[in-house]
Amino acid sequence: MEPSISVDFKKMKHIVKRKGHTESFDARKIYASVFASCLVLRMKDEEAELIAHMVSDEVEKALKDVKQIEAHKIHKLVTQSLKKYNADASYIYDTHRDIS
Repeated sequence: MEPSISVDFKKMKHIVKRKGHTESFDARKIYASVFASCLVLRMKDEEAELIAHMVSDEVEKALKDVKQIEAHKIHKLVTQSLKKYNADASYIYDTHRDIS
């Protein structure tokens, strides 16, 4: 018998996307985007991982008590946080958005 997993959907964070739909917050997406932005600059994997971890942690802490937030506000939080660690990576992250 598998253990049951209880999920409190009232405590989950929801992101309002550009087209108006919502999805659950996933800090792994922030980590992956920041990591990719760092790699574009030919940063060593270890440094990129450290920066991605610090930025995703900062954003999660900033959103601790938030239940719903617009995607553009998360984008701004990530850009500002990343700029503290590497301004070039922040620029790459900010200007290379998915336009789909």
